Amino acid sequence: MKRRIIRSGRRACSLAVAIALAGCARYAPLPLPETPLLAPGIASLRHDRPLPPYLDVETVARLAVLNNPDLKAIRIRHGIADAQLLQAGLLPNPQGSLSATPTLAGPGVTTAWNAGLTQDLRSLILRPSAERAAKAGLHQVDAQILWQEWQVVGQARLLAVQLIEENDTLGLLHDLSALLTRRVARQQIALDAGDATYAMLAPDLATLAGTQGQLRAAGRLQLQQRHQLAALLGLQPDAPLPLADRVELPRLDMQALRAALPGLPRRRPDLLALRWGYEAANQKLRTAILLQFPNVSFGASGGSDNSNVRGIGPQLTFELPIFDRGQGNIAIARTSRQQLRDEYAARIAAADGEVAARLDELVQLGSQIEAARAALPAVRAASDAAARQDLAGLLDPQAQTDLLTARFTRESELVALEQIRLEQQVAVETLAGIGMNTTTTAIP
Repeated sequence: MKRRIIRSGRRACSLAVAIALAGCARYAPLPLPETPLLAPGIASLRHDRPLPPYLDVETVARLAVLNNPDLKAIRIRHGIADAQLLQAGLLPNPQGSLSATPTLAGPGVTTAWNAGLTQDLRSLILRPSAERAAKAGLHQVDAQILWQEWQVVGQARLLAVQLIEENDTLGLLHDLSALLTRRVARQQIALDAGDATYAMLAPDLATLAGTQGQLRAAGRLQLQQRHQLAALLGLQPDAPLPLADRVELPRLDMQALRAALPGLPRRRPDLLALRWGYEAANQKLRTAILLQFPNVSFGASGGSDNSNVRGIGPQLTFELPIFDRGQGNIAIARTSRQQLRDEYAARIAAADGEVAARLDELVQLGSQIEAARAALPAVRAASDAAARQDLAGLLDPQAQTDLLTARFTRESELVALEQIRLEQQVAVETLAGIGMNTTTTAIP
């Protein structure tokens, strides 16, 4: 009978240990990557719809959100904040104690023992505010992730606009370089025949050298931007990146955007993140204030002495707040909350001012573009007339070069102004959330 009881006890203990081990987390290795995880081409990228043969600005933006390596890493922060919320909601574990004192000498007849079980009451009181702070922290992280996505979208759109628009500038530079090359070759033939002088050749040579220098600089800049866009998309630097030949952006409604500025603090993720951060700091201040009260543990304890006299009763443990009443933690929490409040106020002012300033700049750019377009036909007509007179030998070479340069300057100015306008539009849309994903957590 006794052996059966012992075997039953062993099986019960084994079952209890197995159940306890089954609920424990287990370690699993997660090796680091040994090679860069970059796609060889756009077909290898993750995409949510069929890819066109040539990527427009919006397609590039979608691919960036889905494949940007930095976004993949920052999204892990949601899991961390979610785990912190889980931890904040867990009840504190009760504490148990057990001691035994065998009789070594004297009149004692049995082994003395003592057992107790207590629960920390302050942790139960602090749990609601800690859980609210962790929940606000989770919302803050989600808003920060969304704001980072907006930044990636804006950067991808900007690079796509620059790469597409700079093709027009490169085309103008190529045309001017080809034209000047032909003029220089024709004048070189005349120079060899004794029908021209170096003074006649010098203006075209100088302009050609400057144009070719601009062409090389523009080519280097475009290659750098192409590499930046490839990195943003998670592509290898030399991966083919076919882009559309024109920028197609929806028309920006300036009046509607100005009217929507007052709602910017409740729409922009970075401002929402600061609001949630302020809410978390507010809850941490509540926690710090509650921590100044004594920590109390309540439970029960019982035991037996060496003469087998047994007893059981309540147990109360508390600390005496004589020296440390949480003054430092309260001061830190108050200062942190004030800092977040001031930062939020400064960010709102900066956001509103930045959007309003860029809208004014867009209005100015529109006027400059209209003026540049109005001045272009006269310059083109003069340049075409000069080209006809040059072929007939009726125009001074310096005048012809000056007219060609003037035409190129006007055309390149118009192209540059159009590119700046598109870049400003992309920046305004990013800052104001136009066309962006606005799915955020609830506003505090």
